[in-house]
Amino acid sequence: MAEKRNRKPPAGNTLAARLTRLGLRTDADFILHLPLRYEDETRITPIAAAIPGVPAQFEVEVLTSEIAFRPRRQLVARVRDASGTLTLRFLNFYPSQQKVLQPGARLRLFGELRDSFLGDEMIHPRFHAVAADAPLPQTLTPVYPTTACLGQGSLRRLVSRALERGDLGDTLPADVLAQMELPAFAAAIRFLHTPPPGVSAAMLESRQHPAWRRVQFDELLAQQLSLRRAYTARRARGAPQLAATGTLTRRLLAALPFRLTGAQQRAWQEIAADLARPHPMQRLLQGDVGSGKTIVAALAMLQAVEAGHQAALMAPTEILAEQHYRKLAAWLAPLGIEVAWLSGSLKKSEKTAVARKVGAGDTPIVIGTHALIEDGVEFARLGLAIVDEQHRFGVRQRLALKEKGRFAHQLTMSATPIPRTLAMSYYADLDVSVLDELPPGRTPVTTKLVAEARRDEVIARVHAACRAGGQAYWVCPLIEESEVLQLKTAEETYARLAAELPDLRVGLVHGRLKAEDKAAVMAAFAANEIHLLVATTVIEVGVDVQNASLMVIEHAERFGLAQLHQLRGRVGRGARASACILIYAQPLGETARARLKVIYENSDGFEIAREDLRLRGPGEFIGARQSGLPLLRYADLEDTVMVEQARHLADTLLRDAPEIAAAHLERWLGGRAELLKA
Repeated sequence: MAEKRNRKPPAGNTLAARLTRLGLRTDADFILHLPLRYEDETRITPIAAAIPGVPAQFEVEVLTSEIAFRPRRQLVARVRDASGTLTLRFLNFYPSQQKVLQPGARLRLFGELRDSFLGDEMIHPRFHAVAADAPLPQTLTPVYPTTACLGQGSLRRLVSRALERGDLGDTLPADVLAQMELPAFAAAIRFLHTPPPGVSAAMLESRQHPAWRRVQFDELLAQQLSLRRAYTARRARGAPQLAATGTLTRRLLAALPFRLTGAQQRAWQEIAADLARPHPMQRLLQGDVGSGKTIVAALAMLQAVEAGHQAALMAPTEILAEQHYRKLAAWLAPLGIEVAWLSGSLKKSEKTAVARKVGAGDTPIVIGTHALIEDGVEFARLGLAIVDEQHRFGVRQRLALKEKGRFAHQLTMSATPIPRTLAMSYYADLDVSVLDELPPGRTPVTTKLVAEARRDEVIARVHAACRAGGQAYWVCPLIEESEVLQLKTAEETYARLAAELPDLRVGLVHGRLKAEDKAAVMAAFAANEIHLLVATTVIEVGVDVQNASLMVIEHAERFGLAQLHQLRGRVGRGARASACILIYAQPLGETARARLKVIYENSDGFEIAREDLRLRGPGEFIGARQSGLPLLRYADLEDTVMVEQARHLADTLLRDAPEIAAAHLERWLGGRAELLKA
């Protein structure tokens, strides 16, 4: 198959560039570039029998053709068949089209007829000249995903050539096909590219046909094979065994003012066991907002220190990284463990001093931002690399930290709960620990939806909460004025609230503030020196002020579900009754309305994540393009049975038939290692 795969369709440089944008380089790529939808050009519909709004094909004779100039320049043609007449209207047209549309010309049209006050008409139908006895196509016409300046005709010809000469041999064992009642690969692929007349285009587009089931299963299997093979390869590598002595971890647990939840204890035991093994840990620790991931990370870092190694934690924003640093330093300093801080905002001399100590092995634990992966930062013996909010880093950034230590163990953390089917498919190469239990003492947060017209009521609510001793956040999505979006900005809102609430101390924090100014504002808010903090989404994660009991989110319809849930999680951390007020602008679009309904009705992060996955799809949900994950084009993650079947077969093939597994991967991924999760 590899030999045939390397045959590239003949194409000029310009065409090749367009095809590359679609990921089409080889025959196998074209074979798996399946239609989005279909058009039925296998039959002719009389004009009189056409249903407005339903695509159909007509065979007509041109009666008249002219360029009209009212209300704007357009090409208008009048055509007829034996049953009636209709008008063709082209608002944008070429001389070549005008040349074809001459009186007496015989045409085939495809498009939707619509009623107008001038009678039946078609706007920009597809058409071509035909002879009186021209045969009709024998298959439905596929419509493929495409890009600018690449027409359907060109794509169809290239796909057809690939089907003629490409390898359509089966990569699934016959007993698997029989057991799952799946068609042969060649039959399924030919059917999807060239469906016979009489097959319902709507049924095909719903992707419920057995041919689609075969493609979906093959795609899931390829994904499972790639990720499971990566998992196996990692387990074959060596890594330092970070065996626990328990001296430091026991002292930390004894000093904490709280007890670990059952979920935290379970996750910690799983991580501790991984660290003690002679191959690199690759574990995802996921948990809802406030579920206590930081203490689990602290225990893991202490185990690395107990074993004579260093640990590093990297977070995507300075606010989150500094929050981790302050919390970990407070926990670990009494144990005699120095925690270093490294960020882009440090002076060069300070960075150099920290890097020197880390490189010499004098500092066992270092917390920071992207500065941790800069050139010049080297570790003496890095044993554990932790990446928080892992989906906000590119795959190369995550790898860069791990590679600072040869074969270091890696723990990634995410506060975006991942639905089970997504974890089964996209995280098949990771071990996953879940914190599905919140620590005691978390106050439930009441969520309210408020239209923009009631802003004054919200301001009054904020004033009352702050005067009663509480604190509040007011979050805005933009920093500067945008004439296009017409959103309230953080700066405008800060000025207005400071003027309307003169008896409150109002602060402002956003991403463009200098790091030291940002830190000063956050410290003042944490010390209750600021009553109301106006902010952008820089406070989305990592901010923990227990006295804050009210969160106001401006233009909530502009935020994603994960962001809304994260922001809401900044309150309800203390004993005060807490609320989150979502201010929205009208009219609401369908998607925005659906998001606000989900966040209003649910407080469970896992349920919100399931709805988010349904609304956005897996690629956007996990940032697949950024993370390096292979995107699923055809498979349905809600089909948990198929995901389980693919997972089971992947393990079986890798164990018992590695040559079949290799052939299947070659077809679907073609050795493109950059698509695999590192």
